[in-house]
Amino acid sequence: MSNKRLGIVGSGQLCSFLCMAAKKLRISTTVFTDDKDGPAQNFCDYFIYGKYDDKEKIREFIENTDTVTYEFENIPVEFLKLIEKERPVLPYPNINKIAQNRKLEKTFVNELGIKTTEWAYIKSAEDIKNNQNLIPGILKSNTLGYDGKGQFVLNSLDDVKKDWCFTADYILEKKVNLKKEISVVITRFKDGTLSFYEPIENEHRNQILFKSKIPADISNKIFEQAISNAKKISEKFDYVGVLTVEFFITKDDELLVNEIAPRFHNSFHLSINAFNISQFENHVRAVCDLGSKPIGKISNAEMYNILGSEILEYRKKTFEKNEFFYDYLKKEPREGRKMGHITILKD
Repeated sequence: MSNKRLGIVGSGQLCSFLCMAAKKLRISTTVFTDDKDGPAQNFCDYFIYGKYDDKEKIREFIENTDTVTYEFENIPVEFLKLIEKERPVLPYPNINKIAQNRKLEKTFVNELGIKTTEWAYIKSAEDIKNNQNLIPGILKSNTLGYDGKGQFVLNSLDDVKKDWCFTADYILEKKVNLKKEISVVITRFKDGTLSFYEPIENEHRNQILFKSKIPADISNKIFEQAISNAKKISEKFDYVGVLTVEFFITKDDELLVNEIAPRFHNSFHLSINAFNISQFENHVRAVCDLGSKPIGKISNAEMYNILGSEILEYRKKTFEKNEFFYDYLKKEPREGRKMGHITILKD
């Protein structure tokens, strides 16, 4: 191992892959998590279980890291800023604050001149009535939403329940005439160097990612526009690390930003096998200031998520040479829970 020590907040499968990438680069990893069963404990060098307000555990974490990053955006910003007083935290915590708040995120994107779906900030049923031009639409919790959680489809005002209590705030997004969804994964290094992968085409089922593939079946115009928008967002953030921008493409071929994820992304797990440098290795290279290396594509590919009890059958299977199965080693295969994935390399 080198003398570099990377701290990672979170302990799910994204963290596991990041730990594996760091080990390849001879960088030790210390994980801090509030999940004592987090599967990343199988891959990191040092595992710390504690709550986000546990000062003793936070001190232990800081003393065993040189640089800190995180695997998902729904981490208390105050926690990250506390660590930032003593260690570099990348991506910067203020970016995380924007990404975990849909209102701030959409405002940020729109102010860059980049289109999103039409939307409104909602705090009451009256706000919905005042924005009924956005119906049919989707009411989304303003914070802490992922994989379809905290979302309600509104086809008419009649779908607004009389007993709804607006103790939280929401975003109402107008439904789009959707053609397909894509995502762009970009890495920005400390010196401002940018490294791009090609856009990924995604298919969702029940609001959870089912399949991702490259190449995406999109026009050159959409390809270039998606890359350009991701670049503009990363530079405005003064970003360091891997950033993912999710897009909608309408049936009129209009490109709309759906969400920003300040991290590596489920849709690009296929980069582990389809490229010479995975999104996880690129993130480690960026936040640990190792510099960029040219990305080379090895193969076209498809990636499928394995949910819930499906993992039990996959654990029994044998696979072809072009198939790569990953078991996330989670203890409980709950319905809809991401338990693993399989990548299939294509000609």
